[in-house]
Amino acid sequence: MEKAEVYSKLTAVFQDVFDEDDLTLTPHTTADDVDGWDSLSHIRLVLAVSKAFGVKFSASEIGGLKNVGEFADLIEKKA
Repeated sequence: MEKAEVYSKLTAVFQDVFDEDDLTLTPHTTADDVDGWDSLSHIRLVLAVSKAFGVKFSASEIGGLKNVGEFADLIEKKA
């Protein structure tokens, strides 16, 4: 899966989870940059991404992510 395809699909998932149609992602986007990205929405986000891409993540993989770029890299590696 190409990086552009990952970001396109990932952006759609973020927009759905956070109910924000104009949300755009960059590799440097963090939870501090997105309104409503708290611990509960983080769990919903991970589940939605897992379902959308057909991949599973371990707690250690998710816990080690610092930004959307690292999340996209992990998805690209697993997809």
